[in-house]
Amino acid sequence: MTQRRLLFAILLPATLAAACSPTVKVEAPREPITVNLNIRIEHEVRVKVERDVEALLEQNPELFE
Repeated sequence: MTQRRLLFAILLPATLAAACSPTVKVEAPREPITVNLNIRIEHEVRVKVERDVEALLEQNPELFE
């Protein structure tokens, strides 16, 4: 009878410890990952406009006199 109790005393904590171990699952997302690329092109536009204005002022220096 004591062998049964000893076996039970050993197996019960081991079983409980195995039952409480956390499971980690790594899954791919169901929807594709989207990357939002909002890029401002304002700087490029300003440079182009500034160059055009500079060229216009060089051609007509009396515009703002």
